[in-house]
Amino acid sequence: MSGLSEIRKSIYPEADDTWESIANREMQGMKTEEAVSLLQSWNLHVFMRTLPGPGSPREGNPILPSDIIFVENPKT
Repeated sequence: MSGLSEIRKSIYPEADDTWESIANREMQGMKTEEAVSLLQSWNLHVFMRTLPGPGSPREGNPILPSDIIFVENPKT
């Protein structure tokens, strides 16, 4: 069995990151809406997470600073 030869680019989000802030920082030159859509499709483990409820410090934002966020498409 061979090891991985390429590593998919990923980041740890900053404490107050949103899909939009990550898209604007990591995918410059791309329209925000398109970049957000790609990020969400590459990060279903975060995108499909139940949103924190009303009154929560992270209300409406599923992204945690401990998440691994992929910022490029999967290697095939």
